[in-house]
Amino acid sequence: MNNMIDSIQRVNPPQLFDGTAYGMSQGSVDMQSGLVFLSGQVSWDEASHVRGTTYAEQTDMALRNLQLALEAAGSSRERVLHLRIYIRGECADHMHEVAPRLKAFFADVRPAVTGIGVASLATADTLVELEAVAKVR
Repeated sequence: MNNMIDSIQRVNPPQLFDGTAYGMSQGSVDMQSGLVFLSGQVSWDEASHVRGTTYAEQTDMALRNLQLALEAAGSSRERVLHLRIYIRGECADHMHEVAPRLKAFFADVRPAVTGIGVASLATADTLVELEAVAKVR
């Protein structure tokens, strides 16, 4: 059992929100399988202040944070297998703001994507959250 636990690496880059008080990490890497599981990335700075007021602005910041978490885990956007997008409200009402940013970020990578409309996220001002599964390099 210890070998299984020893093969898990926690990812907490200093540029992202410190989840210690909540018992969470920004990501976990299973070194045996090479899979990276990233916590939902939102438009927070390292002090947990929301940046941006529109879906587009918050998507850009969440993608920036996703990139930081991927790099800290030894991965990259090219290695993302699945992306889950949580959008406050009806997805179809906001995808015109979100989709172009995802397309620009991932370019030709085109990971599997699931979009989920939700009633609320981490804070009242949070509009978009991105959760990913990737492979290490």
